[in-house]
Amino acid sequence: MRGWWREIAGLVLPVACGGCGRPRTELCPECAEELTGTGPCRVRPVPEPAGLPVVHAAAPYAGAVREVLLAHKERGALALAGPLGGALAGAVEAAAGAVAGSRDGPLLLVPVPSSRRSVRARGHDPTRRIALAAAARLRRTGRDARVAPMLRQRRYVADQAGLGARGRLANLSGALEVVPGGARLLAAAGAAGAAGTVVLVDDLMTTGASLAEAARALGAVQLSFVSEIPHGLAAVSAQHGFEQRAAAVVASSPASFEINRNSSRSWIVAGDER
Repeated sequence: MRGWWREIAGLVLPVACGGCGRPRTELCPECAEELTGTGPCRVRPVPEPAGLPVVHAAAPYAGAVREVLLAHKERGALALAGPLGGALAGAVEAAAGAVAGSRDGPLLLVPVPSSRRSVRARGHDPTRRIALAAAARLRRTGRDARVAPMLRQRRYVADQAGLGARGRLANLSGALEVVPGGARLLAAAGAAGAAGTVVLVDDLMTTGASLAEAARALGAVQLSFVSEIPHGLAAVSAQHGFEQRAAAVVASSPASFEINRNSSRSWIVAGDER
């Protein structure tokens, strides 16, 4: 209900750029450029949690990108889902392109779930909304892409704010599960065509704990869901169906980008749940 009222209010109340506050526009050209201007890159948090898939991000979580994500997530600027989805679509394509044999195959975008209390408090599910916008953008380019919200929280998860990398891993360990019927959905989707790729998606990555736990939850259902081989898992090549071997986010901490790998500390984003 709150999301519906926000959309109506946006038609009659003054708007300002979610990134810089410029009046009479939801997103100015300069802030939109920050979302996608540098192009998606592979990102790796330090320390890197075991089981984390290969992750690509559209932009560093700083400046206008940070403000746009917060405006959409916390302040209900729902119109920003479109440009955020466009940025995520680029990261999804980069992630899928890094998986051998999946450059042109179908894509199944699986959002990392928010807690029910967070969705109630915000009035919407920001990651799912952005994922839907990303899938729509990919389909407009001719790519077979759909969203499958097949993960859910199976137990209480404490607020991640103030937790370090180890604390976040412990807080999320075993917290997610595949919804009933999720495995059948994957099997049916895979049987409908050529082998494709499941891409875990989120709005933001800081420590990688949420994505690692999401990959574990999917892997507990079907052995063909594997994470990156360097973490000690055997390679599995699915001949049919969908194989989860990638993840994509709109933004990641600046220290996680490959060019900044010399940093010895992990960035913790205050107030975020990832």
